[in-house]
Amino acid sequence: MSGAHLARLLGDVSRERPVYAALARSVRGLVQDGRLALRTRLPAERDLAAALGVSRTTVTAAYDRLRDEGYVESRQGAGSWTVLPPVRMSSAEPPGAAPGGRFGRAHPVPDDAGFIDLGCATPGAPAIFGEAVAAAVDELPRHSSGPGYEPAGLAGLRQVIADGYAARGVPTRPDQIVVTTGAQHAFTLLTQVLIEPGDAVMVERPTYPHALGALRRRGARLVPVGVNEGWDVELAAGAMRQAAVRTAYTIPDFQNPTGRLMPAADRAALVDAARRADAFLVADETFADLAHDLDAPREPPLASFDSGGRVVTIGSASKLMWGGLRIGWIRTTAPLARRLVLAREPFDMASPVLDQLIVQELLLRVEDVRAERAESLLRGRDALAGALRELLPGWEFRLPAGGMSLWARIGAPVATLVAEAAERRGVRVVAGPVFGVDGVLEDYVRLPYVLPPDTLRLAVERLALAHREVEAAPAARPLPAYV
Repeated sequence: MSGAHLARLLGDVSRERPVYAALARSVRGLVQDGRLALRTRLPAERDLAAALGVSRTTVTAAYDRLRDEGYVESRQGAGSWTVLPPVRMSSAEPPGAAPGGRFGRAHPVPDDAGFIDLGCATPGAPAIFGEAVAAAVDELPRHSSGPGYEPAGLAGLRQVIADGYAARGVPTRPDQIVVTTGAQHAFTLLTQVLIEPGDAVMVERPTYPHALGALRRRGARLVPVGVNEGWDVELAAGAMRQAAVRTAYTIPDFQNPTGRLMPAADRAALVDAARRADAFLVADETFADLAHDLDAPREPPLASFDSGGRVVTIGSASKLMWGGLRIGWIRTTAPLARRLVLAREPFDMASPVLDQLIVQELLLRVEDVRAERAESLLRGRDALAGALRELLPGWEFRLPAGGMSLWARIGAPVATLVAEAAERRGVRVVAGPVFGVDGVLEDYVRLPYVLPPDTLRLAVERLALAHREVEAAPAARPLPAYV
């Protein structure tokens, strides 16, 4: 990384004294929240000093402190690069476990009616679900005389999905749509077709953990780019170019878990960067229909900036409609759609017909579903935020304009310990490291707000007790903590 680029990420560090300590603290923060990737080579001391307008001695002292704390390693002739210090393993994590423990459904909910599960960001079915099911059942006899295998998906559903893209400014034909058994299946299918073992794949940090799991299973080489403060398209473009990225995975709409919405200018620039890097750009639009203010203008889809078939879009019924509807879809070029259909047949011949018909009925009334979701999610978001401000005033978060969760910063790298203490008190949350590639984000937790307001407040009360328990046991904290 150049001195000018790091200086831009750091901002003005000369306002605090001593300046070298402020500089070290700022670099450490960039590493911990994922904006500065591990193994990034830092600029030479003279270059960074010139970019920041400070003395070389100041930068030398800051690098020395970072080395002492375990965030920087150096070797003569090779320069200095970012690392993470050793972390004390908690008693609940077995040797070799990934930082942050398990994610969501991989850890079964205790058989306790009072247990609150904030590990899963998925609501129940909408009010019109029963009507949609009845209409789908009435429609089912028209399909039951055939074999029931439609590897690309039912023609009627593909038409409705294509019409939805066209309404958003992306002309789409049904032969550009492949219906899948959920968004996770869609992404896994794409990894099989687009990625070879060893390929470099750019991912956001933080990002959806199951996408990381699919990429690891495929043997991809992950190239993380931080998005905690929004998208740095210049940094992403540099990562694509320098790492020879073949595919990039992004969640531009109410990003999971940060809730951020990518501006149109960044979307255009990111698509252009993918074109120049000769890389595919996989856009996960699972949360795109979950704006809390339905009157606010929508950002254009990433695919609207694409003229070369580089953007592949994933959609899903699970967040907007119901998690039990295992229906997702892929929008791409017709040739790639045909390749995907052929690739799925050995392990998943087709998606369930009845589920597809239910989703088709719900999509025909999607505005009703969006309105119901917006009302309930906004109520949950505000209830959760109010409880956090009252009971955990030291935790920082921003109110997202859509999506299903708050991304809360605790203020110390103890998220895994807080999650473990919270589970003992009857509430599950997912710690930040689960959403990253390499063990950073230990000062964040994801807090979905899909449950009723009273339940969310009770969850925060238990979280506050868990946080106080961790604060009262400093010897159990990962070391070193913030300075």
